[in-house]
Amino acid sequence: MGPSETLEGGCLCGAVRYRASGKAYSVTHCHCHTCRRASGAPFVTWAGFDTDKFTFTAGAPAAYASSSKVIRTFCSTCGTALTYQRLDLPDSIDVTLGSMDAPESLKPEDHTWTSSQLSWIVRCDHLPAYPRERNA
Repeated sequence: MGPSETLEGGCLCGAVRYRASGKAYSVTHCHCHTCRRASGAPFVTWAGFDTDKFTFTAGAPAAYASSSKVIRTFCSTCGTALTYQRLDLPDSIDVTLGSMDAPESLKPEDHTWTSSQLSWIVRCDHLPAYPRERNA
């Protein structure tokens, strides 16, 4: 995805839609237990965007504080997980690749929180893996 391109996406039922522009960053497969619980999947793939380049274009997602420092959004009708935002990083928002119209346009860069990875997940993509957050 080039710097002038946009990505669009939304929930399963179509009630909530969004648009992200600019270059995506920190595209990761997150294996933490809260991502698992919030999505119902063994891990979630996220892409970061600058918050000023992300907007909901239709509908309004529900929000849930999954910890004192994290707000997750999802569709209140169908339950699709949409975004993750750390309150201590207000200029960045992570978006689920699975909710994007064209998830193939981005490629994962690594695996994070592998210390919480399920034992039956076998990583064979040769991407870097971090036991917790990615190293700076």
